[in-house]
Amino acid sequence: MKNKFSLGLGLSVLGMVLMLPPGPVWAQAQPVVDIPTRPGVTQRFVYLAPESPKAAVILFAGGHGGLQIRTNGSFTWGEGNFLVRTRQLFAKNGLSVAVVDAPSDRQAPPFLGGFRQKPEHIADIKAVISWLKQQANVLVWLVGTSMGTMSAAFIATQVGPGDGGPDGLVLTSTLVSFDAGRPVPAMPLQDIAIPVLVVHHEQDGCKHCAYREIPRLMKKLSSTPKKELMAFKGGENRGDPCEPFAYHGFNGLENEVVGKIAEWIIQSK
Repeated sequence: MKNKFSLGLGLSVLGMVLMLPPGPVWAQAQPVVDIPTRPGVTQRFVYLAPESPKAAVILFAGGHGGLQIRTNGSFTWGEGNFLVRTRQLFAKNGLSVAVVDAPSDRQAPPFLGGFRQKPEHIADIKAVISWLKQQANVLVWLVGTSMGTMSAAFIATQVGPGDGGPDGLVLTSTLVSFDAGRPVPAMPLQDIAIPVLVVHHEQDGCKHCAYREIPRLMKKLSSTPKKELMAFKGGENRGDPCEPFAYHGFNGLENEVVGKIAEWIIQSK
């Protein structure tokens, strides 16, 4: 796959390894990592990992994506987001985890709004992919939820593993229609040549993420070596249908959903 955007890291990130505590960090404090990406810009993320990770995942929250991660690993916004609140489950299922914030030059509204399909966003995430591969020689997957699927899917259409891009893609509660920016089915999904798992709640009530639109998305994934739609029912449905404690966020199904995602990733080596 052609590398359409190539922006250097600027500074080495090898020294960051020395800052991490040993052992399974899902049982410890959450380390916060800042790495240089573009000139004068850093990317912050919370990092969790088991002792011997089988793969790594980069988690993209929905909404505006501005988690505003504090130095102690807490979140100013987004703690309830499906991927943010299940980060430790991913680690407990054998995966290294990076929960990414908006970069340092996007730490004010609209945060990732209007930025998820920009070359600078790709450069920032490529830096995180490189950093994760330095920690352990494992495949790195992008996992997005809701508006976070706009980041994960777009990056996967632009860069592949040979260009410093992801080795696999997971889309949960995919944004299939939206007024601002291109929703996922409007992207060149036929350019994705890595395994893709699509996870959706059949009762998702968010008007931008209707389950009936998912077959159109799956059909466009014509070049991937492996793809699967994993559908769920039930759980709890509370509040705004587009918020994380409705069916949209797999409320009450977290252990099952994350467990099956992790299993699929590990088996797709």
